[in-house]
Amino acid sequence: MQSKLTLRLDESLIKQAKIFAKQHDKSLSQVVADYFQLLTKGVESPEPPQITKSLIGVIKDVDEDDYKRHLEEKYL
Repeated sequence: MQSKLTLRLDESLIKQAKIFAKQHDKSLSQVVADYFQLLTKGVESPEPPQITKSLIGVIKDVDEDDYKRHLEEKYL
């Protein structure tokens, strides 16, 4: 059973959401429903982009003290 839901959002956000829905051949209601389903499945965030995945593990042998020293040299 479907029910009506009223949302109050900034007008510019609504316009952007409508454009997004149209580009993906979906209704705005379907976009919102899809997003709510993701939230209720416990999905915290989408999979990281490929460029981010490729960087995982690149820097090894760096401990917290090295990082703190780098920040002190950079900003102090």
